[in-house]
Amino acid sequence: MRIVSLLASGTEIVDALGLGESLVGISHECDHPPHLLDRPRVSRPRFDPEGLTSGEIDAAVRQAMVEHGSVYEIDGAVLEGLDPDVILTQAVCDVCAVPTDEVQEALGGRGIEAEVVSLDAHTIEDILASITQVARAAGDPDVARDAGGSLRRRLDAVQAAVVDADPPRVLGIEWFDPPFAPGHWVPEMVELAGGRNLAGEAGQPSREVSWGEIGDLDPDAVLLMPCGYGLEAARADADAHAKQLARVAPRAVGEGRAWVVDASSYFNRSGPRFVTGVEILGGLLHPDRLPAPDPAVAAAWSPPA
Repeated sequence: MRIVSLLASGTEIVDALGLGESLVGISHECDHPPHLLDRPRVSRPRFDPEGLTSGEIDAAVRQAMVEHGSVYEIDGAVLEGLDPDVILTQAVCDVCAVPTDEVQEALGGRGIEAEVVSLDAHTIEDILASITQVARAAGDPDVARDAGGSLRRRLDAVQAAVVDADPPRVLGIEWFDPPFAPGHWVPEMVELAGGRNLAGEAGQPSREVSWGEIGDLDPDAVLLMPCGYGLEAARADADAHAKQLARVAPRAVGEGRAWVVDASSYFNRSGPRFVTGVEILGGLLHPDRLPAPDPAVAAAWSPPA
């Protein structure tokens, strides 16, 4: 079995299932786990985001979609040389990873025969189902039982710890310029961790909002989770939008209940580490009931002096 993963969460699922030896190629954005990152990269972005502000990235993404219909491109020669049996991709978000239709086009153009497995998770249950989906495609459905069971037990432990706690009202912000409210599985993560999500719908795409639209919510807590950003990048972008954030959530910011998180690793991806994200949120929202998260993955934020 030869697997190519064109999305970061797919690579993490392959590892969680113990199928790393079958992984022969990965995407440009795969960055975990370290021991699988020596595989050939099969995709690349159409622009270099390094050094761009969130507003500039948004503009570049929109331009790439207009000009090419996609933010990424596949290296067909590399893909053909890898001779995959299974290719993992997705059709949830054309901006987040290589979309399924682009993979199908690349296969047709090169005459590559491979099973394309689209991991189209919109909810937490969908993420857990994706683990089984990958295991079945790899011809070993039984390996999903242990991986999925372990994740569910960890989620149950968080829920049990916060079940009778007073839920703080939580505003998540998934992009700053323009601002986006989180969708898909993130609102569920907030609820599982003992919070009440204020903006964005579970199972629906993340939604562009205005600062004015979220300005009257007066949240108890704010999660600063720009899509695709690690902790330090999220902090820098929050600092760049400090005035807007302070105006939207003055009470939460003033009371020390605004946090930047490693969104790329634990919130944006439909892979196994979303469970760690729920544990992180539980520790932030209910520190009297759950362990505080590692400062390397979540930290308090306040406007720079």
